[in-house]
Order: sequence, then structure tokens, then C-alpha cells
Amino acid sequence: MNTFTSKLPDTGPSIFTTMSQLAARHQAINLSQGFPDFDGPPRLISLVSQYLQAGHNQYAPMAGVQALREQISAKVETTTGICYDPETDITITAGATQALFTVMAALIRPGDEVIVFEPAYDSYAPSIRVFGGIPKPVTLLAPDFVVDWTAVEQLITSKTRLIVINTPNNPTARVLADADYRQLVRMVGDTDCYVLSDEVYEHMVYDGRKHLSVTHYAALRERAFVVASFGKLYHTTGWKVGYCLAPPQLTTEFRRVHQFNVFSVHTPMQWALADFLRDDDMHTELGAFFQQKRDFLVEALETTRFRPLPCEGTYFLLADYTAISELPERAFSEALTKHHGVATIPVSAFYHNNVNQHLVRICFAKKAQTLAQAIERLRLVTAC
Repeated sequence: MNTFTSKLPDTGPSIFTTMSQLAARHQAINLSQGFPDFDGPPRLISLVSQYLQAGHNQYAPMAGVQALREQISAKVETTTGICYDPETDITITAGATQALFTVMAALIRPGDEVIVFEPAYDSYAPSIRVFGGIPKPVTLLAPDFVVDWTAVEQLITSKTRLIVINTPNNPTARVLADADYRQLVRMVGDTDCYVLSDEVYEHMVYDGRKHLSVTHYAALRERAFVVASFGKLYHTTGWKVGYCLAPPQLTTEFRRVHQFNVFSVHTPMQWALADFLRDDDMHTELGAFFQQKRDFLVEALETTRFRPLPCEGTYFLLADYTAISELPERAFSEALTKHHGVATIPVSAFYHNNVNQHLVRICFAKKAQTLAQAIERLRLVTAC
């Protein structure tokens, strides 16, 4: 009998699964996994029902419903000034994570190196390794999580196939600036390296900031895949609908994998999203909506022994618990869940080597009542 050899022998359930299960077991308030505890827009939900009843229940086109791709093109042009052709440049995906995985499948060959910035979303490194790639992490540290571009440049070799960026960033809640992009332009200019830009939180930026996309830089745009998410946009993470933008030659490669991976995405939801996106500008209000929640949480945390770090974007905030405990982050998060009834995510889980900075990630995509109840519990945490 052959012995089975795992491609990911050191990979178990994700930290998000683990902490959400722990929260359920101990009836804790779940501020760990990144999903809202409120519904998406009623009209959008009604549109899905409408298209179900209208018989839009068979396979969608492999690239996605044309009407939705056209609305995405219009939205992107309005927000960035860049035109992506619905026919050749836009593909609807089964959520952002599938899009990320498909980009890596299309590009990475055994031995290729991929630069990632840690702390990083936990799907990046396993996806790279599945295709025989080698993650090359660049470590960013609190409190500023500034990119050391000299360190990045030293990592770029003839084997570098891809650089993965994420802005606004999960979990650091920081955004890339123009100076960062200019450094990236300079470094990849004479290389065969591609860029994968995870921009699922693009509309959640605060304090008057504007989201800077990789699409704003022509030298990057021609070699970049951009991934976005309707789940984040419309509070419907369980629908798992996203999309990928890329120039035609890159989209061709993306679709070669996509057609044999997912092929197509939930049809009635695509039609509903097309209608909603055409008639509603909810995405323009997301920044103000979530900034109000962020501001409430930051102010409320000042009444606890947790110290909030700056949050420039996303619906996550990092909090330092140095004044409470010397426990490493995972042990602290578990204790906080079990004994104080609030679940968070240890930031160490986003590093390959479990860097401990006494930080937890808090999701504030929650009802005001949920956040208020969590704060009441956190005020009582003086040791853990």
C-alpha cells in the first residue's frame, strides 16, 4: 500500500475556524472571524429571490454574467479612472480566496519564489506551496508595520515569480501609500515578476484617505491581477462572490485554470448583483459606515486595559494587551474567549514563525449592541 504524502503536512484548521468554534463552545461574543453579524441590503436579497423565481438557475457563462462584468467595469472606471474590458479583463469568481488561489495556480511552477508581506492573510502561503512555490516573507512589525523596501529588493531574484500585496491590509489595518507603490514600480521594472493585489477592503478607508490601487500605476497594471469581493462590499460573506481584474493576456491564463476549478459562479446572485450595482452606490458610503464603528471601538477601548493601534482601513483593529498579560498571543486569545467571553484572533497566526507582539485582531463589522456588550466584558479583563 502506497504511503500518502501531504502537500501541506503542517497545515491544520485555520485560526479563524479554530477561534469561531471556541467562541461557539464558550458562548463568547465572536469578534474573531471577519464577518458582519448584520444582514446585507434588503433589496439585494430580494433581487436574488426574484432571479431564482425567474428561472436563472442554470450555469452562468464561465467568465461570469455579462451584465455583472459590465457593471464592475463601470464601477472600476468611476472609482479609479481605469477601464477594464468586461469581455477580456474581468472574471467573476467564487469569492476572493478562489481568485487568489487561481492566480497562483496560473502563475506558479515548482521552485518559483513568491514575496509576501507578513502578517499576511493565512491563505497566501499554503496556496503558494500547493503549486510547488516558495514563500519569501518580508516581516512587518508593530506599531507601524512599515515596509522595508530594501529588504524586499534583496529578496528579488531570477526565481521571483510573484509579489503579493494587500491594501487595505488584513490584519494590520494599514494602507499602502504612493511612496510604497513607486518603490514597487522601480523594483519590478526590469523583471519578469507579476503582482497579485488583494484589494477586498478597497472601500473601507478612513479619515479622509483615498484607496490607492495597483491599477493607478500603469507599470504595475500591465503585470497585475487585482482581486475584489462582493462579500465585503455588501455584508454577504457567505455568498462567496468576488472577481479578478487583469489585462487580457493575464486574464486568458487565469480563465484557463478557472474553467476547470470552479467553471462558473452562482447564477441568480450574479444577476442580482448586476442590478444592485447599477442602481445603488452603497459602496461609496462604506467608509463612513465602518469609520463610525471603528471610532466607537477605539474610544471604548480607552476605558479598558487594551491599547488600540491605528486603523487606516478594513473592518479590523489591532489591540495591544501588554498591560494585561504576558501570555503569548494564541494562549491569550484562547483564555480571553474561555474566561471572559470575547473571541479575537492572535496576530501571531499571520506570521510563518508566530511572532509574538502581544496583539490581538478585533473585527468591528458588528452591530452596535454587539460591540457594546463586548466592551463591557473587556473592561473587566485585568489579567489573563
